[in-house]
Amino acid sequence: MGKTLFISDLDGTLLGKDSRVSSRSVEMINRAIGAGALFSVATARTPSTVSFLLRDIDATLPFIVMTGAAIWNPSSGLYTRKVTMDEDVALRVLDTIRTHRLPAFIYTLSDNIIDIYHMGHLSEMEKKFIAERADSGFKRFHIPEDGCSTLPERLKDVALFYAMQPSAHVQATVGDVREIAGCNPVFYHDMFGPETGIMEVFSARASKANALRWLKTHTGADKVVAFGDNINDIPMLREADVAVAVANAVDEVKEVADIIIGPNTEDSVARFIMQY
Repeated sequence: MGKTLFISDLDGTLLGKDSRVSSRSVEMINRAIGAGALFSVATARTPSTVSFLLRDIDATLPFIVMTGAAIWNPSSGLYTRKVTMDEDVALRVLDTIRTHRLPAFIYTLSDNIIDIYHMGHLSEMEKKFIAERADSGFKRFHIPEDGCSTLPERLKDVALFYAMQPSAHVQATVGDVREIAGCNPVFYHDMFGPETGIMEVFSARASKANALRWLKTHTGADKVVAFGDNINDIPMLREADVAVAVANAVDEVKEVADIIIGPNTEDSVARFIMQY
């Protein structure tokens, strides 16, 4: 029998409505891993929150983080793979964001630390975002009270531009960023409401799909079963051999899924893995 690799998105998929992995899901996934199952996750989150959220999972494989811009090993605390933007591409993205006056974070990834900068006035949502992550040993924030960071002399090692602002403002910016060759912009609505738009801009070489392909080769798996709920999961689901959407997934995800299971609030991913 061939080896199957299970890869799950986190927010809205594996995580419940409290943004945690339930004790029941932890128990089932650990039983599956103990029986030889290959399990990993693919998330927009960084190691700082992933390490906390999955601390009770008996992980044996590296995790896909930052929507595929990096693969991180929870056992060693080191990055196994990093995909950053070419410097000229990063500068063009930066200029476009500035033209639209869109407040945004800039994540650079060198060695094993994420350095985070910011352009524009900080909203209350962004301040809360920073406060929840400020004590992480995986990140360094270089953001003054006014939100306008002094950027590095050279804009290299950029893994991600990230914005969370009113949807219309974000969507207009993403439209122009899409004209820049060499980058991969993603737009979607915040899971808590359509009034907030999320923009993620990566290298064109960075995606959950490319990272999934790498992990499949790395593990020697014959088949990949992927789980997701939102727009940024679609490339990964299309790359997988079996695409699984949770019941609470957006319609676009359900359209590309081979199987639709129960909602994220009912341990549906863990139950599927145990039954597979």
